[in-house]
Amino acid sequence: MSGGNVPPEAPPNAYAWFGRSAEALGDAWTALEVGGERLSYAGLRRSAEQLAARIAGASGGTAPRRVGLLAGRTVTAYAGYLAILRAGATVVPLNPEHPAHRLRGIVRTAGIDLVLADRAHAGLDLGVPELVPASDAASPPRSAPRFRHPGPDDIAYIIFTSGSTGAPKGVPITHRNLSAYLGQVASRYGIGPGSRVSGNFDLTFDGSVHDLFVTWARGGTLVVPQRDGLLSPVRTVNTLGLTHWFSVPSLISFADRLGTLRPDCMPTLRWSLFGGEALTLDAARRWRTAASGSRIEVLYGPTELTVACSAYRLPDSPADWPRTANGTVPIGPCFPGLDWTTVDEHGDPADAGELCVRGPQLFPGYLDPAADAGRFLPSAGEAGRWYRTGDRVSRQDGGLVHLGRTDHQVKIRGHRIELGEIESVLRAMPGVRDATVLAVSARDTAGPGGEPELAAAVTGEHNSTEQLYAELGERLPAYMLPRRITVLEQLPLTPTGKVDRRSLLDALTGAG
Repeated sequence: MSGGNVPPEAPPNAYAWFGRSAEALGDAWTALEVGGERLSYAGLRRSAEQLAARIAGASGGTAPRRVGLLAGRTVTAYAGYLAILRAGATVVPLNPEHPAHRLRGIVRTAGIDLVLADRAHAGLDLGVPELVPASDAASPPRSAPRFRHPGPDDIAYIIFTSGSTGAPKGVPITHRNLSAYLGQVASRYGIGPGSRVSGNFDLTFDGSVHDLFVTWARGGTLVVPQRDGLLSPVRTVNTLGLTHWFSVPSLISFADRLGTLRPDCMPTLRWSLFGGEALTLDAARRWRTAASGSRIEVLYGPTELTVACSAYRLPDSPADWPRTANGTVPIGPCFPGLDWTTVDEHGDPADAGELCVRGPQLFPGYLDPAADAGRFLPSAGEAGRWYRTGDRVSRQDGGLVHLGRTDHQVKIRGHRIELGEIESVLRAMPGVRDATVLAVSARDTAGPGGEPELAAAVTGEHNSTEQLYAELGERLPAYMLPRRITVLEQLPLTPTGKVDRRSLLDALTGAG
């Protein structure tokens, strides 16, 4: 069904995107399914409003400025996210699986005033007051709370990403940034009452922002699988009757490894979105075979550009799919309203180089201003500054192809090498399911003079590294051949499902 019941005007803040649908749909449609519970739009709004009042009450009747959200896949997590926004505060998602020491550092860095925790994660001393919703959390407040009304330049949420120094970097996203993103994508996927949209991403990953607000902006149902369900994507899609799927591409490998990607095995799917890392054309074909009635789109963008800044939709017929040099699905072009350019290592315009973007989705700068250093191109003023994404791209057919991170391009014996090109050749070999190539500088694997050498890890049914070397030698010049190829049962993944290159590097340098 269409989302025509929802008025098209852009709401003034993040909560209002949900509130508009709740007003229109009331108890007639389900807004959230999680942990065996279902809440209608009206029910979720009541829970959020009343929990917002408790948040304000916990701070003496005025909502705190920033609230940490420490919760798993429970109603508290999702109603709490809305409640914090309704109270006019900033949401700072905290990962319950992270060590307490790391969480305390985030609480201090973010200036969190209060932590909202579900019962499973309560009692962790993070140095600030804690609010744990009781079983009767939906009871009306004793007195009318005083909620802040955030403006467009107030911060809606803060996501912490890994920093090169080892300390997490805080990325604040404003209500204006989020509204600009939702204005681009909310109506893009035919979501409306009756749509069942996956909530795969943890709240500490900005893919969750898409899950929540694109779904609720259009009146769909957010269906949150439990974490173990993500390891069986086909079963999850079919058990939950999902019509829309959004995940990292790595989950395709999980499904393929289980042998579940059979033709037409996911008949309910209408849209399949992938982001967070490159989607190979081969993986897209396998998913398309299993979900032949689903359209496939790649979303690309760093957290600093509010979830995604570009999208590429594969043609309905695989015969019309593009070919790229590294075997990945294109990522572009950037959304209308965003300016983009590509620059070489000297900051000069180039057809292939680092992608730089500016526009209304661009965050105002890191919480720690020192982290801004080197992340923006020199410019005359704040309004026009360009964010350096750290991603290398090339232009193709009016769009962009992702070549890898700028730090994934290495120079060995005078040759500049794109690691993604070697990975693409490995993935094309019979029996290889996935591959990652790293530049290894450990003492036992470094080349002459301490120069790094290439090391590869592959998964699949291919057990003969000698044959892999022979086939690589027929397709790549000698200077691009890895010194070592290691066969693994599964590549290590980060909590967000991306390949964990740091863990992989440790494994490869520790291997004989």
